Amino acid sequence: MEPVTLTTGRLVLRTVGPDDTDAVYEAAQDPDIQRWTVVPSPYRPEHSRSFTEQLVPDGWSQDSAFTFGVFLTSGELAGMLGLTRQAPGTAEVGFWAAREHRGHGYITEATRTACRWVFTKAGVDRVEWRAEVGNLASRAVAERAGFTIEGTLRSGMSNKGVRRDCWVGSLLPSDLGLPSTAPYLPAPS
Repeated sequence: MEPVTLTTGRLVLRTVGPDDTDAVYEAAQDPDIQRWTVVPSPYRPEHSRSFTEQLVPDGWSQDSAFTFGVFLTSGELAGMLGLTRQAPGTAEVGFWAAREHRGHGYITEATRTACRWVFTKAGVDRVEWRAEVGNLASRAVAERAGFTIEGTLRSGMSNKGVRRDCWVGSLLPSDLGLPSTAPYLPAPS
């Protein structure tokens, strides 16, 4: 798939490339990003180059991962958001916010925008969110974006070689008032 650009009144969601390498590197020096996400720690310049010059373009070209830089309309990097295909019809969302841009609702806005796009343009009927238990900021973004928290998975994720419990949640097209590509029959109440 060719990369797309999505916009809101405050944000531009676009792919990142070599011109963004330094901004990604600087933002990823934040200890909270390195603690709560799967970015390498320490995060070196070569990690940023590989991410912006190889991993992001490969994900788009292989139709396997749709990664967006979350930029303010001024052009400043506010965060990153990725939607990675999992099982057929399912994608997993991951995100981080640059320290100076936390608390403004940018990542929540970007998450809703990107999920709306993936539901309508990429044949996805379920977006999953996972975060290590204790990552309250990520959980708050997911809940504000409309995700239903479904529970805790024991040893549900690996971060830097350590198995960790994680929260899991989901967002469905119907949560955003959109149709699904396949019929959905919820379990009886």
